[in-house]
Amino acid sequence: MRRAHVALFASLTLGVSALTACGSDSLEGSDSGGGGETTSAAEVEVDDAVAELVPEDIKSKGTLNIGSDASYAPNEFLGDDGKTVEGMDVDLFDAAAAKMGLKTKWSNASFDSLILGVSSDKYDVAVSSFTINDERKKQVNMISYFDAGTQWVTAKGNPGKVDPKDPCGATVGVQKGTVQFDELEELNKKCDDKIKIVVEQEQSKVTASLVSGKTEAMAADSPISLYAVKQQGEELEALGDIYDSAPYGIVIPKDQEEFGEAIAAAFESMKEDGTYEQILKDWGNESGGIDEFAVNP
Repeated sequence: MRRAHVALFASLTLGVSALTACGSDSLEGSDSGGGGETTSAAEVEVDDAVAELVPEDIKSKGTLNIGSDASYAPNEFLGDDGKTVEGMDVDLFDAAAAKMGLKTKWSNASFDSLILGVSSDKYDVAVSSFTINDERKKQVNMISYFDAGTQWVTAKGNPGKVDPKDPCGATVGVQKGTVQFDELEELNKKCDDKIKIVVEQEQSKVTASLVSGKTEAMAADSPISLYAVKQQGEELEALGDIYDSAPYGIVIPKDQEEFGEAIAAAFESMKEDGTYEQILKDWGNESGGIDEFAVNP
């Protein structure tokens, strides 16, 4: 969910104001990653062996409709025009689509609507930093492509003295529908002094609430948290270590496992020719790279 990569506040403003779903055709990918140019899908050649794995009903469409919550920088966010979905996930999947001989059309939507959107055929694919877990795999197929954990963030100096291992009594921001929200709900069952969980529809609002002092800490996926710290280093700092690392998954309908194998093969092809590592490097997320791509790992 991301941006054309100025300071985080610029992206926050765009994320808050551009709430309507917007799509953009792409075979070129984003040109403007974390401070510099990013690898373009236009540079990626079709892998004929991978393209042969794509089911005919998908191949005949030519263009994939992709849902994404563009408020989760640097993985997915809205560009300077307030419409175009950009980011690491966009660059990765645009390249995978190019390997399969397909184009992409990205639409911005709320995170908690995306799996339903895939299940109801509104989207062919959802790409939005989804952590793979058993509950989601009951509803959709998920193809692993990246590893991330949870990272807490607080205001510089941690004035609220928040302890991520014991956050009882703290005011903590989190995005609706995320694994971090579920974790906080579970932790709260053990707290006498309850965690004040401030839930936002968009991650950009979670970060803005922390910067403004509305909350004392936030919990989010490690790439997103560390990017926020990088952008707001004078006001924010990482709190504790990354934990509970797990793979992200591309989301497709439950009856499209064959298509999932094609997506996995596309990422394997990207790994072999260096495209995968180059995109992660463009976004400063090499540490999350994985070696094997699988359907429903």
